[in-house]
Amino acid sequence: MPLLLIALGSVWFLKSTALLPNTATLLALLLAGCGLLLLVLEGVNKSSIVSSPLLMYTGAAIWVYDHYGVRFSHVFSLGMVLAGLLMLLAHNRRIPERQAPRGGRKGPPAEH
Repeated sequence: MPLLLIALGSVWFLKSTALLPNTATLLALLLAGCGLLLLVLEGVNKSSIVSSPLLMYTGAAIWVYDHYGVRFSHVFSLGMVLAGLLMLLAHNRRIPERQAPRGGRKGPPAEH
């Protein structure tokens, strides 16, 4: 509860003092940051080579849509082309498969 109060109070303070960017900009930054963080944490693999750039593109698309008024159909259709290209790239043999999480499988032990 104390952490929730600190977080909400901080966001409210930043919003009321106009130090916090508008919602679209904040969402765009969060999505782009998540895409970059995913790529850093997982490295380049068949999953991250598609999802990370798409998260970053979505953040950029929201920002461009909000600040420059680019039509949604333009942003969405370009995103579809990017997604298709990334999916084709993921089929390349040189890009490794996603590794299983370290520490092994969680859950009940396998029966012998």
